[in-house]
Amino acid sequence: MKEIIPDVFTWPWFSEPHGYNFNGYLIRHSEGNVCLDPVEPPEAVLEEIARLGVSRIVLTNRNHTRAANRIRLRTGARTAIHPADAAHARSQGADLDDDLQPGDRIGPLVIVGVPGKSLGEVALHWPERKILIVGDAVVGDPPGRCKLLPEKVIDDPPRLRQSVRTLLALDFDTLLPGDGEPILKGAKERLKELVGIFPD
Repeated sequence: MKEIIPDVFTWPWFSEPHGYNFNGYLIRHSEGNVCLDPVEPPEAVLEEIARLGVSRIVLTNRNHTRAANRIRLRTGARTAIHPADAAHARSQGADLDDDLQPGDRIGPLVIVGVPGKSLGEVALHWPERKILIVGDAVVGDPPGRCKLLPEKVIDDPPRLRQSVRTLLALDFDTLLPGDGEPILKGAKERLKELVGIFPD
């Protein structure tokens, strides 16, 4: 597990079909540590996560259940997801405790609705640190750039594009995607470039 910026840790799981990493994140915070979209951790990473402690696990969408149950079992953390994506996540075996709604705060993170990939897709904004965390709304690929997932895996492509446009109203410089490479500086400009090529 690597601390990529102060108090933000990540560990990867490489997806051969996609050709890039899927990322789990751990936010260390005085109000309680938050684990986001945890990918399958090696045993040493799981030990470190347990040592640091986790109070909440946040799933940004129905497809990011990943290793949430394993982290939950090991740490006693509660798992939260938007209710629109909860049924699918449960069908994949996820044990869920809490609903997420746009405007909620979990520690320093504000929940932002970004429907389109799925109805319950959310992002998380840390305004004081100018950090934006996204699940499947935006992919960090190729490194240093942003793109959307292929339309065939998106429930409502026009709605997703509109959701991504609304992210530009937020104040952020760092983008931490669930899929692909994080953009640690100048991320808002990279997102503007992506929005600039949208067809509608």
